[in-house]
Amino acid sequence: MTNPSTLYRGGVLHCPAEPSATALLVRDGRIAWLGAGADAPAADRVVDLDGALVTPAFVDAHVHATDTGLALSGLDLSAVRSAGELLDAVSAFAAGLPGDAVVLGHGWDESNWSDGTLPDAAALDRAAGGRRMYLSQASIHSALVSQALLAACPEAAAAPGYDPSGWLRRDAHHVVRAAAQGSVTRAQRIAAQRVALRHAASLGIGAVHECGGPEISDEADFTGLLGISGDGVPEVYGYWGELLGAARARDLGAVGAGGDLFADGALGSRTAHVSAAYLDSEGGSCGHGYLSAEQVRDHLLDCTAHGLQGGFHAIGDAAIGTVLAGFAAAAEKVGTDRLRAARHRVEHAEVMSKRLIAGFVEYGIVASMQPAFDRLWGGAGRMYESRLGLSRSLQSNPMGAMHSVGVALAFGSDSPVTPLDPWGSVRAAAAHHNPAQRMSVRAAFAAHTRGGWRAVHLDNEGVLALGAPATFAVWSTPAGVDRGLPVLLAEDPELRGADDPTPLPVCRATVLRGELIYEEGSL
Repeated sequence: MTNPSTLYRGGVLHCPAEPSATALLVRDGRIAWLGAGADAPAADRVVDLDGALVTPAFVDAHVHATDTGLALSGLDLSAVRSAGELLDAVSAFAAGLPGDAVVLGHGWDESNWSDGTLPDAAALDRAAGGRRMYLSQASIHSALVSQALLAACPEAAAAPGYDPSGWLRRDAHHVVRAAAQGSVTRAQRIAAQRVALRHAASLGIGAVHECGGPEISDEADFTGLLGISGDGVPEVYGYWGELLGAARARDLGAVGAGGDLFADGALGSRTAHVSAAYLDSEGGSCGHGYLSAEQVRDHLLDCTAHGLQGGFHAIGDAAIGTVLAGFAAAAEKVGTDRLRAARHRVEHAEVMSKRLIAGFVEYGIVASMQPAFDRLWGGAGRMYESRLGLSRSLQSNPMGAMHSVGVALAFGSDSPVTPLDPWGSVRAAAAHHNPAQRMSVRAAFAAHTRGGWRAVHLDNEGVLALGAPATFAVWSTPAGVDRGLPVLLAEDPELRGADDPTPLPVCRATVLRGELIYEEGSL
């Protein structure tokens, strides 16, 4: 028997078209039947769900798999709260490394420290025992590096963003990042990618969008990841972020020439291009725009010529304005309808306005957004407020406003910038620090499931429906179920947000096109 059928019965199915369904039959990778368990047809194999919730599997619409795997298995600095704690963590980690191995770490965020003073390169050198060391900030748009790594990358000193203190941004950061990642072997990269994808599967994620490019990862890293897509792990849809690189993206197996094609940097590193100066920067900096409207136009025209989806990383309102000006110029050449049909993307879209949102509607732009950004950095007293001021911070990540006017949303994590955490992201969107920007749990869930499939032009996926691919997750729901979705929010509105005590669902199994890619207890 080459294609045995499997009946999953005795569950609670999130299936709006069949609200009373408690069972589903999987055959040849698709849902062959849905309905009440008592009416279920015979199957080669039966799985008793024991009252568990079954939903479409999540899609994480923006990840960096190699970095995620290295962070999961390496030096995680997300919990440090001072320069001293960072140095102690580095010392302990470096002591266990063999030979002259490079120290790689990620996740420090000085905006969470009571004293944001960073250690200098000399202190980092001492902590690392003279090793080369690269510690990426949470945004991955800047890093702390040791003197040994600076000495190994003399060209960084002439690049924009260089600082002898060892905190590097912009082009200087790209130089040292490439050198640090060059120390990781191909075998280590594939192992890290599998760690990341297996972890994603354990969280009910059936597919991820990898955002690569020449400034993020090399071609072998990118194609290696695509090569393991769906091999007992979630599927990977790759975006290659190279300007005028549509042909190259297609050759590499990418679904789009976009993702992390940088129109600007990040708020955490004060390199996102904003229209009004950062409040906590010296000299009134507005960050940096890396592309012109003409370059955006030409990239979109290149994508149109090759029949490929395009996209841009754009966080600040000035950068997003530049991207939209490029869209307007491209529309003059090929027409708005062709742009809309391509479903071009903008990653992050954090600092928005009504005018910019209207541009997304006009050109049918998919907004690939990360609700955890607001959970971690939004609200009073947090990073957005220190960078932008309270008023602008409350206007950031306006997912609710964008959803309400029809902007297509695809939710993700930008892991390892924020952890893979799909239910946490759904809750973050529903409990935005600004009540005016909140979404319903149902709408947020759709953005994290169907929205991710729609962003890669797979419109029939992400639902439990007759004939649809059997890609779903099975959940324990400690707080119960409400109308086919788990309870995620505390009853008391004052408890909603980053510290909501309501327990999130726990994944029991993840199924991708009929194949089990995760089962509780298998990791």
